[in-house]
Amino acid sequence: MYQGQFIFTQIMDIVPWERFQTCVERYQGDYRVRQFRCADYFRVMLFAQFTYRESLRDVVSCLRAVPQKLYHMGIRSTISRSNISDAMPHRDWRIFTDFAQILIEQAHILYQNDDNPVKIKAPVFALDSSTIDLCLSLFPWAPFRKTKAAIKLHTLLNLQGNIPDFILISDGKMHDVNILDQMIFIAGAYYVMDRGSWDFERLYKIHQAKAFFITRAKRNTKLTRRDSKKVDKTTGVQCDQTVFLTNPKSLTTYPEPLRRIRFYDATRNKRLVFLTNNMDLPAVTIAALYKSRWRVELFFKWIKQHLRIKVFYGISENAVKSQIWIAICTYLIVSILKKELKLPQSIYQILQILSLIQF
Repeated sequence: MYQGQFIFTQIMDIVPWERFQTCVERYQGDYRVRQFRCADYFRVMLFAQFTYRESLRDVVSCLRAVPQKLYHMGIRSTISRSNISDAMPHRDWRIFTDFAQILIEQAHILYQNDDNPVKIKAPVFALDSSTIDLCLSLFPWAPFRKTKAAIKLHTLLNLQGNIPDFILISDGKMHDVNILDQMIFIAGAYYVMDRGSWDFERLYKIHQAKAFFITRAKRNTKLTRRDSKKVDKTTGVQCDQTVFLTNPKSLTTYPEPLRRIRFYDATRNKRLVFLTNNMDLPAVTIAALYKSRWRVELFFKWIKQHLRIKVFYGISENAVKSQIWIAICTYLIVSILKKELKLPQSIYQILQILSLIQF
């Protein structure tokens, strides 16, 4: 006997379904669709993400084992492998992309009063990418190498709540530095990135937008020192200098002074050299900001461990992109759930707990 709302139903209640339907209508997702509309497809794929289903057969077997519960879970269509397989290449992935942006906006409002790791009064973003390897014979639309296919998940993570602010899915050949061409920079914000995004012309665009970047310096970068600041070496900072580029080509693309900070990380016995266009923050804070970049790597690690973005239920480009965006929507729904219910656990811990619950 049905005695109350299922956990899955309670989670689905926080989803803004009216705005989801707006995204569906924008791309005519339900045009001439009689069975398994976009909302049902989205619910089934969310269920697969929350419960960490191994395959499409696993998803169908799990749902068909309790047919009397499907109605209360909001699933109105017949569950079968053929229905889901037919939907994967035809339910436009852009529907879930646009809906993810809606959830991102909603999450940012909830987390806007949270502190970032360094507790400075400015937005802090960490930029990185993660490669997902694929089989070239099954995924020829995602070229990477001669014998391997892959896609890249480029992510700009807002460290105020660990909410992705910008995401781009590309093939494996796209270099990390090209993602900077797709971004709109916020004045006064800090963008922390590794050496994969190293390009002085693009970094100068960040500077012109009155935003700040923090990155690692390459060993072969030719710089000349203009002046140095006194530093307290007990903090790990070994030098704090104002420098100019000396390579003629680099100087043309970035004619402004830069700040070079050499920092010794005692815990890893490693020396790091940072470059930034911010001349005001203490050098220790710059080092702490770069250290906070590990959060985007943790984001990739956890979504790969607790969401289905490494094994795909379909092989078409539309199916793969839809599954990734639905996985991102899953992460965002959990982040919203955490704030609205004031749960003490982290987003990653909640995802781990949900994967073990009987929905």
